[in-house]
Amino acid sequence: MKPSQTTLAAATPWLFAAPALVLLLVFLVLPFLMALGLSFTNQRLVTSEHVGTAWVGARNYLRLFDDESFWAALRNNFLFVIVVVPVQSALALMLALLVNQKLAGVRLFRTIYFMPVATTMAVVAVIWSLLYSPDAGVINRLVQLLTFGAIGPQDWLRDPQLVLPAVMLLSVWQGVGFQMLVFLAGLQSIPGDLYEAARLDGAKPWQQFRYITLPMLKNTLIFVMVTTTIYAFQLFTQVQIISNSGASAPVDSFRTMVMLMVHEGFRNGKIGYASALSVVFFLIVLAISVLQRLVLREERAVR
Repeated sequence: MKPSQTTLAAATPWLFAAPALVLLLVFLVLPFLMALGLSFTNQRLVTSEHVGTAWVGARNYLRLFDDESFWAALRNNFLFVIVVVPVQSALALMLALLVNQKLAGVRLFRTIYFMPVATTMAVVAVIWSLLYSPDAGVINRLVQLLTFGAIGPQDWLRDPQLVLPAVMLLSVWQGVGFQMLVFLAGLQSIPGDLYEAARLDGAKPWQQFRYITLPMLKNTLIFVMVTTTIYAFQLFTQVQIISNSGASAPVDSFRTMVMLMVHEGFRNGKIGYASALSVVFFLIVLAISVLQRLVLREERAVR
């Protein structure tokens, strides 16, 4: 092969990747570097000649330790992730197992389960705000029906103890269809010969799931867990719309990090402080995602 051909062959992958790399640079890398730089200043949303931008060093980062709203938002985010990620992933796997069966009408059920994902989150949040209504909401009537009236109507969006679980239920319902499709693709890639051989050896359905399905879905599980964790940390639309729809619970009982960044940056006009929040939050999510991926890989290697 000629040197020119060798150079062209080596450059071809980079040429195909160039559009994606440019987009990542423009919309991810550069904004993060800008936020990192602004986090060391007292940049305001609206500036004037009399109020300029000054270098403040690590003052914005030191302020985080005394900001109760920061710790409340971080606690809400972690609580949301701890509950939603395993529940949504397990439910998605269960639904994928159900719709992977060769039954009549199974495609209809796949469509039904995926429909919430295709619906705009803003629309979903508004509809669920009506469902959570303490007077005529369907959720309260269903709870009363299932408990035979033992549990009365709950004010889901005004009770500090219930507003975050209400958001969790909404989010699991809306997002489980996407993870279901990912698991379904993984299930359909498993060779059927493995199950046939297991049945010939007398393996029961639970044993087939334990020793064939789960090991063959390890890569899929890693992808689902990592992406679901990242999406869960990005929680914003649900709580913002519910907050604007009449929820009177203390805002710190359901405010998230993204919601706090938007509030500080655009409502209070403190771009420098909001940038510091975004940098710290990015590093936390990055560390958790890398740790989660390493743990799942080590577990797979051990098994």
